[in-house]
Parts: sequence; structure tokens; C-alpha cells
Amino acid sequence: MENGQPSRTALATAYARAYHQFADEPRIFTDPLAVRILGVDATVVAQRHATPSTRPGEDPELNRRRRLFLAARARFAEDTVAAAVATGTRQVVIVGAGLDTFAYRNPYPELRVFEVDHPDTQSWKRRQLAHSDIPVPDSVTYVPVDFETSTLAAGLAAAGFDRTRPAVFVWLGVIMYLTREAILGTLDYIAGQADTAQVIFDYLCPGETAEERAALQARAARVGAVGEPFLSYFTPAEMAELLHGLGYTDIEDHTAPDIIADLFGKPRNPQSGNMPHVLRATHGADQTRAFTNL
Repeated sequence: MENGQPSRTALATAYARAYHQFADEPRIFTDPLAVRILGVDATVVAQRHATPSTRPGEDPELNRRRRLFLAARARFAEDTVAAAVATGTRQVVIVGAGLDTFAYRNPYPELRVFEVDHPDTQSWKRRQLAHSDIPVPDSVTYVPVDFETSTLAAGLAAAGFDRTRPAVFVWLGVIMYLTREAILGTLDYIAGQADTAQVIFDYLCPGETAEERAALQARAARVGAVGEPFLSYFTPAEMAELLHGLGYTDIEDHTAPDIIADLFGKPRNPQSGNMPHVLRATHGADQTRAFTNL
């Protein structure tokens, strides 16, 4: 993060989500505000995803797979929210919201959306919304939190979040940039919800082979160069043990190719390589779920 500037990784994710709207067929995640919130047209979005012939060293297929994963994890999260609303949940917390637009497309008038983010990123986003003439519904509550000086608990308490009612926590593209202590603290806070809490997040594995570790180190160097280094990796077994230790149940852990295959309606095929994971877990009272598509 730079003072007064948005997160570079949040901006890159927003551009990938926008490009998916017109570059990938079939589209697995529809977001009519994805391009608009950037304040540019589709031509500019496409230029940022130029082919290797104009941007040497980039693999277009790797870029496409990454873009599909970002779209798939967003779709997975929004399907979870839809199912939770159908069973009575009226609160969703988007931690590290970046330029996510769900709050401004929210089809559920009774659902309150808490957007949690670094104050600089959040201020920039609000300027983008105003510049793009995207209305901010009354159902949106902004929660600026600098995790170096404050906590999610303090931010949500000040914003009027109800700890006694069910909630969904969407936490995408964040935990790899946090220490294990910070991750554990946030999951413990979510587990303290008095009623059912669901959490959706993605994480990175450390790699099993020298080649996988080298590829991950190269990626880590790229994000580290813009001041947003990777700090935490987990194996699926480590993550399951951590969540079970905090009392989470119904843990669903999906690799990126598996979640994309499910959304495309195709059979899952085992693939080699160190894949990112998307996970959904529940804590608290039983809740009837009717997740769509997955």
C-alpha cells in the first residue's frame, strides 16, 4: 500500500474481473459494473491484457486461467450469499473489498453489506463510484480498517454489525498477505458469532516440488515488488486442522481447476501443479443450505 493509493493487487484483480465480462466464453461470473467502476472503457481494459507479442514474457493461457479463477471465486462467494439469504441471513461482510461491486448490484433489499478495507483503498473506491455515477445503496456500510493500527472486531463494532445474528464473511484475495497470527485472529473472531457464520476465502499452498516452489517464489517476488508480499501458505491438511480447532464444520475445500470445472458444468479432472484453493466453512448453528451450481 502507498498512502493515498489503492492496493495494486486489488486494482489488478478488478481489471481481470472486468476483462472476463467480454473476453471469456462462456462467462461464469456476470458483473455489469466491473468495467464501469474502473472509470475506463473496454478498450483500455483489453489493452491491459495484451498478448505476449506486445508484453514479452507473459503466458496468455496462464493469464486466462488466473482470470477464470478470479471470476470463479467471486461467483462461488455470491452463490453462497444467495443461499444464505434464502435461509434468513441478512448480513454479509466483505473483508478486503477492493473494487468488488456486489454491494452496488445487491438484489436483496433486506441484506446489509459491510465493506471492510484499508482506508486508502476505500477512499479511492468511493471516488471511483462517484466518478462513474454508480449509486451507493442505503444497505452499504463502509468499514475503514488499517489492520496495522486497528482490528476487524473494532471496525465492525463501530459500524453497527450485529454479532448476535447470522452472517456471511467473504474474504477473497487477502490471507496470503497476512501473518498466520492475523489469519487465526480473524477466523477466531468469525467463529465468535452468536449465530451461524459462514466464511469463504482463498489461500495458497507452499508447493510440493522444486518447480512449484520456484514458480511461487517468482510470483511472490512480483507482488512483493509493489509492497504487498505473500506472508502465509497452507497445505489443505494444515488449513483443515486450523479450522477444526476453531470449531468450524462443513469445510469445503476446492482447487481452482475444480471450482472452474464445476461452474462450466464439466467433470473434474485431476491436474498437476500448485493450485490456489477456495474454501467455504461454517461455524455455529445448523443451517439448511441450497448452494447453486456447486
